[in-house]
Amino acid sequence: MRAPLRFPRPLRPGDTVGVTAPSSGVAPPMVPRLREAVRVVRERGYEVRLGECLLTEGDPVLSAPREARAAELTAMLLDPDVAAVVPPWGGELAIDLLGVLGWEALAAAEPTWVVGFSDTSTLMLPLTVHCGWGALTGHNLMDTPYTAARGLVGWLDALEHDPRSGPLVQTSPGRWRTSGWDDYVADPGVARMSLDGEAAWSVLGGGEAAFAGRLVAGCLETVHHLAGTPVGDVPAFAAAQAAQGEGVVVLLEAAEWGALDVARALHGLRLAGWFDHARGVLVGRTAAPASGDLGQHDAVAHALGNLRDAEGRPVPVVLDVDHGHTQPCGAWVTGALVEVDTATRTWRQTW
Repeated sequence: MRAPLRFPRPLRPGDTVGVTAPSSGVAPPMVPRLREAVRVVRERGYEVRLGECLLTEGDPVLSAPREARAAELTAMLLDPDVAAVVPPWGGELAIDLLGVLGWEALAAAEPTWVVGFSDTSTLMLPLTVHCGWGALTGHNLMDTPYTAARGLVGWLDALEHDPRSGPLVQTSPGRWRTSGWDDYVADPGVARMSLDGEAAWSVLGGGEAAFAGRLVAGCLETVHHLAGTPVGDVPAFAAAQAAQGEGVVVLLEAAEWGALDVARALHGLRLAGWFDHARGVLVGRTAAPASGDLGQHDAVAHALGNLRDAEGRPVPVVLDVDHGHTQPCGAWVTGALVEVDTATRTWRQTW
């Protein structure tokens, strides 16, 4: 089963946003940040439905037993009154839901917006390549109070965008936060990103590049496990897009893996055919460590240097794009057509 691409309608005030934690729950010290994020969504005019699988209940890794998390997530996704599902954040073991979610029912249903990144991408990638749903990666509920960096948009702005009015356009602000995350416990209402470092995109091997394709995205540590699975068949999805003259753009980022682990995972995805119909590869900016003298850029070069598609055409690989576990993140719509221009650090999406 591989369903055709479909996108949810734009969000409008009065819609209901569902909040559930399909992976890690929210510990008591973080509840004030959760409340602040919910307040911002409600002040934008939305109803918020809080799920039962949300807070930690003695398990430091998961919000609830697998069956409960799967049932609540599925119920929200299939409820026509829920316009978007936004987990508080990612986690570690969302992969345990893949065998119990009702993929056939989801593929047959009208799509619902799903917002998230990190471990949530373990579920979002199958929603796109297997069920044909567009989704939004790059943000989660806990990010909501932040003011978007110059040139970027928040998830509410992105989902309110009406594609009939034209493409969603974003440009990298050329700045990033070099020192971890804000302390939500000390300041649960923090809304300003401290972008203290200069940031630039670069093309592996030098020069500039411009390319377009349907976006496939995920956190490398989690989605590389999907290679070869029925719900994570990126090569088949990409081949279908190539048959329509589009191909894919693959967006990946490393959360914390050292460079050697990153190189091995990227080699594995290359061997599994994830890049055979790629028009370009985007690699998110990362603060993950080097492995001895092998840096993160070196890892990408080792695995994806001289990358060519199934037709023998060179595939540009872009480093340090605005996505992943460093601030700021853009809002990237998976399944949508993305046009990338590295000279201006701009991407345009239509769906």
